[in-house]
Amino acid sequence: MSILLVVLEHDRGDLPVGSLEALTVGRDLAASMDASLEAVVVGDADLTAVAGEYGATAVHQVTNEMLADYGPDAWGEAVAQLVRSVAPAAVMAVGTDRGNEVMAQVAARLDLPFVANCLSVEAGDTWSMTRVQWGGSLLEDSTLTADTKLVSFAHHAIEAAPGGAASPTVKTFEADLDHSYTATMITDRVVLASGVTLSTAPVVVSGGRGVGSEDAFAPLEELAELLGGRVGCSRAVTNNGWRPHSDQVGQTGTRIAPEIYIACGISGAIQHWVGAMASKNILAINTDSDANMVTKAGYAVIADLHEVVPAISAEIRRRRGQ
Repeated sequence: MSILLVVLEHDRGDLPVGSLEALTVGRDLAASMDASLEAVVVGDADLTAVAGEYGATAVHQVTNEMLADYGPDAWGEAVAQLVRSVAPAAVMAVGTDRGNEVMAQVAARLDLPFVANCLSVEAGDTWSMTRVQWGGSLLEDSTLTADTKLVSFAHHAIEAAPGGAASPTVKTFEADLDHSYTATMITDRVVLASGVTLSTAPVVVSGGRGVGSEDAFAPLEELAELLGGRVGCSRAVTNNGWRPHSDQVGQTGTRIAPEIYIACGISGAIQHWVGAMASKNILAINTDSDANMVTKAGYAVIADLHEVVPAISAEIRRRRGQ
């Protein structure tokens, strides 16, 4: 039986939802290939149980003392060595910055083509896929022919769902690495914010140029706090210095997938839409009924955000008896 490997992105054992999305997609793809779905865990993280819950029949634990933290060269070389050893039919990962970086490293080291950010894949002797291009403004139909297919699946393109094997076989693979692979390596971290993050928040309240100033974000902060969410912003806001880049939603910021995205005074340029389009629901608050964000949103309030946002917060407090 052929093998489909899914490289699990993780941060010292902390598994993001994107890796679960990759396993979910991989499970269906492996079934269509009549292949065994097997997970790849780089480093000492114990992810066997969750990999099995999402369908992996085996887990390849790639070990080396230089894999204690993330480094693109070390991870790429380690996975490339595993691929040479296992000879899978295909290798995939989630299309995050890190997932695409590792897969690009693998492709370069194995001299194989790599197709990133796929939305759908049809397996066969030649694979057919649709993938995101130009920051989400273009969908491209592609074909892929290679002895080992390398792909990544677009982040937030599908819902992660468990299903499959309960107790995967663990296979240890010792990578042969030296210090030349640690030229780029995470050596320290600075915590900018604790608790729920912008990428994982169930509610995101974002402001654009229409908010008007740094101080005018206070009502948006209040609403986000009441709803247990986070505040985001558009690129125009960060360009004006009203909010830090870490709050930016968009192609060059954070891609989000909340239960509801409340876009206040945001016109909705394509770069911003790329970061927000995976939201389950979108409420746009804007005085311009023709704004791109308004036309794409499932719900819209055509009014002044400075009146609407405080009114929403006041109604929430009233219903809660606060």
